[in-house]
Amino acid sequence: MRSGFVAIIGRPNVGKSTFLNTVIGKKIAIMSNKPQTTRNTISGVLTEEDSQIIFIDTPGIHKPHNELGARMTKSAYQSTRGVDAILWMISAKEHFTLGEEMILDNIKNTNTPVFLCINKIDLLKNRNEIDKIILEYKDKFNFKGIYPISALENQNIVHVLNDIKEVLPEGPQYYPTDMITDHPERFLIAEIIREKVLHNTEEEIPHSVAVVIDMLKKNEDNPNIIDCYASIYVERKSQKGIIIGAGGGMLKKISSQARKDIINILGSKVYLEVWVKVKEDWRNRENALKSFGYGDDNF
Repeated sequence: MRSGFVAIIGRPNVGKSTFLNTVIGKKIAIMSNKPQTTRNTISGVLTEEDSQIIFIDTPGIHKPHNELGARMTKSAYQSTRGVDAILWMISAKEHFTLGEEMILDNIKNTNTPVFLCINKIDLLKNRNEIDKIILEYKDKFNFKGIYPISALENQNIVHVLNDIKEVLPEGPQYYPTDMITDHPERFLIAEIIREKVLHNTEEEIPHSVAVVIDMLKKNEDNPNIIDCYASIYVERKSQKGIIIGAGGGMLKKISSQARKDIINILGSKVYLEVWVKVKEDWRNRENALKSFGYGDDNF
């Protein structure tokens, strides 16, 4: 048995969470086309007959504009320490920028094997672009391997997994065979609700939202139903109005979409009730960050 931990790092929107979900075979990390969708580190456990790989999906590395952003970036960098391998993911549609330079500066002195994945090759009109990207990166760092992949279409991922296994040490199976993530149900449900807000809103709204599960319990009258009460927090009253929508229409849409995914996670009927509340400038307030699960020890 080979087993170990692999940190997935990269800039926002390069497909880290899509990769994790594809590898695990089930949705455990939320996805959207908005930058900084992932805020906390998400662990996904892939167990096979001869190996167990614990992937750590990290927040996209970016130049922070508030305390939350600073903690997210710090968390991503810290995740590269003490792991058995690092998987650096870039987008085939983007060039080497200061963002990649920041990541390179952070890992250049590491002794940990680093694998480079060039994701989103399915979006390239000319596959010759792949060779150009490989040439651009191969002299910048001594990568253990460089892989053109499509996380969305599951292209070439098996080669990445096989080579990662080769560098993992012999060790124990850290998690039970049927366990795919170490995050509790409350965390996953809160992330699902936040994902639906991301999908249905624009401008500053997605970045200003935090979700808290106030209560999750079996219905007292019907044990086959799970009662879930949640709060969506925003920073301004105007944002609250947008999420609620005319006649409550937007909030109903968000709740309906979230309920379907929550049912899949819990395997039970769900009663979901969601409120929208205002906590001004919460992304820069220590107490609010901690209560919403973004304290220094929560990542």
